[in-house]
Amino acid sequence: MEKSSLSNTALETVQWFVFLLAGIVALPIVIGALFGMNFAEVSGLMQRSFFIVGIASLLQGLFGHRLPIVEGPAGIWISIFAIMASTSMQNGMSSGETLQQLEAMMIVTGIFLFLLGAFKIAGRIVHIFTPLVTGTFFLLLTVQLSGTFLQGMLGINDESSTIQVADAGIAFLTFFLILGLSMMTRSWLSNYAVLIGIVVGWIAYLIFVGTQPSQGNLDVFALPELFAFGLPSFDLSVVPVAFITAILIISNLIAAVVSLNQLLGKDSANRAKEVDRGTAFSGINHALAGIFSAIGNVPLASSSGFVALTGQKEKKPFIYASLVLIIIAFFPPIIAFFSSIPAPIANAALMATFIQLVGLAVRNLALEQLDGKKTTILGIAYLLGMGVMFLPAEAFQEFPAVVQNVLSNGLLLGTILVMLLEQLWKSKKS
Repeated sequence: MEKSSLSNTALETVQWFVFLLAGIVALPIVIGALFGMNFAEVSGLMQRSFFIVGIASLLQGLFGHRLPIVEGPAGIWISIFAIMASTSMQNGMSSGETLQQLEAMMIVTGIFLFLLGAFKIAGRIVHIFTPLVTGTFFLLLTVQLSGTFLQGMLGINDESSTIQVADAGIAFLTFFLILGLSMMTRSWLSNYAVLIGIVVGWIAYLIFVGTQPSQGNLDVFALPELFAFGLPSFDLSVVPVAFITAILIISNLIAAVVSLNQLLGKDSANRAKEVDRGTAFSGINHALAGIFSAIGNVPLASSSGFVALTGQKEKKPFIYASLVLIIIAFFPPIIAFFSSIPAPIANAALMATFIQLVGLAVRNLALEQLDGKKTTILGIAYLLGMGVMFLPAEAFQEFPAVVQNVLSNGLLLGTILVMLLEQLWKSKKS
């Protein structure tokens, strides 16, 4: 019995580890392309991302909200990086100067988050994040990222603008294999659906497509570099953007905490404490991301989809996986091996977990009595939030940076609209 328990813990740790990797691998490459980084710079960013995600997940799991929720590079920060990459060129700033400003922005955001958590302000605003808000957040999140995942599954990237048939075929094989295994409710295979799907997909990719390009010579051991982009460039213009980002990160944290607690069947008695602690440690994690020149992390709402898909509700394997991720961050050749998971396979696994996230969104909305007022609020948020996602990136370039960061991001815009409209448009009591 003890041996069986140990083997289950080991397999669950591996699966959490693979899920951690799947959420990290693609985004440093995207950032590298935005800022014209070379292979060595992208490799360094990948290493620092592994290290910071491991540290952030471990701190939150042990001392923050204390739930098995993966910390990962935030979609919010990806959009900010992308917007600043384009606006900096128009304003005559170099890529290096822009990255130094982003370091400062992450540190200032971390300070705001820490103060909001330490002074128990975050917990007091939990009531603002109603099922209507969290349901909208989840649904817009899946809409915003589904296109990215689908492009990755189809092999569409900077090098190819057409569907790669072999990549797409293997990606969809992985996708449906994970879904099929997860639906086998009476089988142990459902608990390891993501792990099995990625391994099978990876092997199939190597057989039918081939290996990834050579990584070149790498040092066996290397420490993550401090201020790899240079010293932070503090400017008053980063303060308002940092504050808005901090508030939106709290909404992301609350959505992730609420959804996982619902999945675990936990009551909401300690919800405010979980949110306050989680917010304070999100502040620490953001400061570390700025110091180590990584990407700001948030609790990933897709963790609930992963738990629902695999049935893994124990925290211990999650903690072990975070520790393993920290350790391997010091060994670049190991990072290179795990980073070679083909992008179509990683995207397929993430897309499969988002199926469950859609279900969570619908269940949250079903908790509300959707009368005329609330359906109108949802309609406004969805139409404007989703509509913005289809606008070209340069559509808001004439606006100040603060306005650009909000208006150009459909997820942020839709979530803010729901929060504001629900609070301002109160039902009249007879």
